Order: sequence, then C-alpha cells, then structure tokens
Amino acid sequence: MLDFYLRSSMPCNDEARMTKEARKQNDEEAGESVRRLIVSHSVAWSFGFRSHENFIQVMLSSMNTIADIQTLYARLGERDYEAVMSYLADDIAWIVADNSPLADRSPYRGIAEVRSGVFERLTAGFDKLVFDADEIFECNGGERVVALGYYYFRFHGQAEERKAQVAHVSTIRDGRAVKFRQYLDTLQVARDAGAV
Repeated sequence: MLDFYLRSSMPCNDEARMTKEARKQNDEEAGESVRRLIVSHSVAWSFGFRSHENFIQVMLSSMNTIADIQTLYARLGERDYEAVMSYLADDIAWIVADNSPLADRSPYRGIAEVRSGVFERLTAGFDKLVFDADEIFECNGGERVVALGYYYFRFHGQAEERKAQVAHVSTIRDGRAVKFRQYLDTLQVARDAGAV
C-alpha cells in the first residue's frame, strides 16, 4: 500500500528514471517517516492529547515553562524579588515546609503576603540565598513543575555558607504560578541556625 502511494504520487518521468536501489531507499525513508508519525500520534493519544499538533504545542510550551522557572530562580539568587513576583499569580498560595523558619504564617496567600511574609523576611534573615537546581521537570502536561536541588545560604551576620536539600512544586496556570509548595531539610537548617 505504501509502495503504491509513493509511486502514484510521483510524476511518471521520475518513476522511469528511478533505479531499483533508489526506489528501495525512497521506500525505506518514507516508511521511516510513516513509522515516526504513527509513534508520535500514539504517544500523543496515550498522554491524552487530541492530536499530534496539540502534543507538539504542549511540548514546545513546556520548554518555555522550564525556562521561566530557571529565570525565576536566577532572579531569586539576585534578590530581585519584584521580578520573582512577576511570575506569580495575584492569588498565589505559597506554602513553605513545616518547621522551616518561615512556617509560622504559612500558607501565604496573595502577592502582598508573599512580599511581606516571605521575601522581606528572607532579606532580613539571610545575606545570601541561592537555589541551585539539580533537576527541573514537568508533570501533568506542564501544569506542575518540580525542581529538585539545594539552597546555598548564609544567615545574616554569619560568614559560613551552608546548604540544605530542597524540592519545590509549582502549579502553573496561564503562564504564572498559582501555587508554590516547598519541601526542605528543616533539620539541617535548624542545625545551621544553632536551634538544635
């Protein structure tokens, strides 16, 4: 069937000039293209996408999501909190890890609470706070982004830099984070702060 389709779609003069070896190579290349198309459609359908084009569109938009999250973390390290907040929805729910230094008022709801309860307190309590992501990946077609890595930090007034393992889960809607959840090695942070 594929052979018939390929031959019937070519002009007659090209068919006459095509050698047996060239026809075999053409058939193999076309067969590989069809196999790739079938596989990509199968993958798209298995993940619940209605079409191959929809699948590709989500894949391309997901690359932007990860790039945006990487930019957000770069701005966090630069202490450009206004730029960080530009990636957050107005009604963001910001949930910090239980027993972490900022857990007393968690969850923080909305930009104003995140600004005063998280970023102003980070500025007052840390001379340095950088998130170094080992891995960032998406779930649910880009609706959630998970980042795994370490905080590198220095408490205000201390010279020694410290690190703690951390995971972030962000829920993304319309290109902005509507929910942020932090999982943190709070025992390590408490030890570093001298609380334990």
